[in-house]
Amino acid sequence: MVHQTTRHVLVGRWIAELSAPAGQGSLGLPRVAAARAAFFLAFWLMISGWALADLPVGLAAVIGATWVSLRFLPPIGPRYRLGSIASLVVSFLRQSAVSGTDVAWRALSPSLKLEPGLVACPLRLPAGNKRSAFCALSSLMPGTLPTGTDEQGALLVHCLDTRQPVAANLAAEERLFIRAFGGD
Repeated sequence: MVHQTTRHVLVGRWIAELSAPAGQGSLGLPRVAAARAAFFLAFWLMISGWALADLPVGLAAVIGATWVSLRFLPPIGPRYRLGSIASLVVSFLRQSAVSGTDVAWRALSPSLKLEPGLVACPLRLPAGNKRSAFCALSSLMPGTLPTGTDEQGALLVHCLDTRQPVAANLAAEERLFIRAFGGD
């Protein structure tokens, strides 16, 4: 009886370790496990062929690979939101067209006054990969170029005309970026 209780505790612990992290259970462990198992089965069939005699070994390998993948890479919530990425792309293309037209207009019309300079743009993104990716994205906008940060950590952006709403536009783009890719 004690041996059977110990086995139930171990099985319960094993199942608990495979469950999604707290707050991330929306994906559903069975659905994620089924998707991974289907992937591993397809991979097995590509490697070994479609021989029926190899199927028991393949299924054992699929079960083992699925368990290992769930154990070491538990399912998490979606990191990227496709709708938000689409919004970011549309906004980026619109801003690029507007900014590109503005830069071309200023280049072809010397009577337009320029006030080039640096504008400090506070960012919500912490230092790291996502902030670097956002800076790389914003460097593609015509008429502006991120150059570094100031003492307070605000992004310094060189622009052709400091009278333009550079900080407000960058803040709007950052909000779209955070919605699409997260801000952690």
